[in-house]
Amino acid sequence: MLTRKQHELLMFIHERMKETGIPPSFDEMKEALDLRSKSGIHRLITALEERGFIRRLPNRARAMEVVKLPDSMNPSLGGRKTRFEPSVIEGTLGKVAKPQPRSNAQDEDTGRPVTIPVMGRIAAGVPIEAIQTHSHTIAVPPEMLGSGEHYALEVRGDSMIDAGIFDGDTVLIHKQPTANNGEIIVALVDDEEATLKRLRRKGNSIALEAANPAYETRIFGPDQVKVQGRLVGLLRKY
Repeated sequence: MLTRKQHELLMFIHERMKETGIPPSFDEMKEALDLRSKSGIHRLITALEERGFIRRLPNRARAMEVVKLPDSMNPSLGGRKTRFEPSVIEGTLGKVAKPQPRSNAQDEDTGRPVTIPVMGRIAAGVPIEAIQTHSHTIAVPPEMLGSGEHYALEVRGDSMIDAGIFDGDTVLIHKQPTANNGEIIVALVDDEEATLKRLRRKGNSIALEAANPAYETRIFGPDQVKVQGRLVGLLRKY
């Protein structure tokens, strides 16, 4: 499955190579998809490569090849439409599949577990899409949540291991549009992709800080990052 942006980029590369035999430049791809930064193109290309749609060729500038196309481009599949994987957010995390409001205080009074939706996966590493599909629910002790709306995400990656967050963990997120300096948040980058990082404000810039020395802190402008929620708890299976 591809997100809409991934599909658009793949088809742009495919059509350009059919016309000229040469892959488009990052600037051409950025302009074609109306993105604000080349980093967004880099993330899309990485995602397409990981999914097996393109292959980058070593030691050659701008060298890549299209390995396969979506099912909808394969005539043997009867013209079946491509299934798009919803990307994080056209606005906020609640837009595609809203967690149902609940009173956590009421559950605290009764001592019964709180059921919250699992909204997909979040990257703790190189940003990937948080898949915004309400796949299932989990029961959580009410004392882990407090009041307000919450959702859960499954962690993929190892960039937050020094904060005790490992690949395969499930993080509990309080849905909120702001966060304090130093808190671990779900950050939406360039309205395209989400990642789990520690928030650091430095003047007019926003830093998304990993908790693993193997990963660099990434710096963004104030309009490039939106807070989608704050980490309030973690579940782990042994």
